[in-house]
Parts: sequence; C-alpha cells; structure tokens
Amino acid sequence: MLRFDPFSDLDVLTRGLLTSQTGSNRAPRFMPMDLCKLDDHYVLTADLPGVDPGSVDVDVDNGTLTISAHRTARSDDSVQWLTNERFFGSYRRQLSLGEGIDSAAISATYENGVLTVTIPMAERAKPRKIDIAHGGDQKSIPTTVDAE
Repeated sequence: MLRFDPFSDLDVLTRGLLTSQTGSNRAPRFMPMDLCKLDDHYVLTADLPGVDPGSVDVDVDNGTLTISAHRTARSDDSVQWLTNERFFGSYRRQLSLGEGIDSAAISATYENGVLTVTIPMAERAKPRKIDIAHGGDQKSIPTTVDAE
C-alpha cells in the first residue's frame, strides 16, 4: 500500500506543539456527561467508551462527587499508525453536590460504555405539601400572667 500524505510532517509538528509528546501518548481531554432531574432524583450519564469497567470509580467526599476512569493504551508497538486520534489515560470529573442530596443512597451502573449515576434527593429536600390549619381547627394556647 502506497500512502501519500503531504500534510503528515505538518501534523507531526502540530501534535508535538500541542502535546508534551508525539504519537498517541495524549491524555483524555474531557468526559462528556449529561445531568438531568427526574422526579425526586438526579441522573448523571457520562460517556466512557472503551474504558475497563474495573477502572471506573465513583466517590462522594465532603459534598463532592468524583468520577474517575482509565482507558489503557494499545500495547502493540509493531503497528504503523495511519490515524491515531483516540485518547487513553485517566479521566476525572468532579461535581459539587448541594445540601439536599442523600449521598448515602447514590448508586451507579456502567453498561455499554456509559456510566449512569443516580443521585437521590434527601427526604428533607423533596417538595412536600404543607397542611394549613384553619381558624376553627386551631387550639388556643393557655397563657399565664404573673401578677406583681
């Protein structure tokens, strides 16, 4: 196979300027995610394609949710790359949780390259209906006055 690419030298130069190393030893740039509210909980979904499920870690500490994962690089040194754009290395994303979150009940699943984290609201933070006492329903509170 004959390969002609007049811009390959320019690509190598640009890659060297934009990264600390040439080749594919680049760190992941971001972990795309969505966050939405459904009823009484939040759902966070993060794309982590090609990540080993054993490397995915979700932690909650002091009101901060931390998601970390690692994609391992291909170890085949005999390959001549024609295009090498997929990032490998460690991913990390942190979010601050509000006070109305039940951090003890947070759960996560990883399926088909998508991490889904369910973040329930604390019972005290859930919307609730306040009963209103009506004039006839109120009980009088006895008061005593000390005479001096």
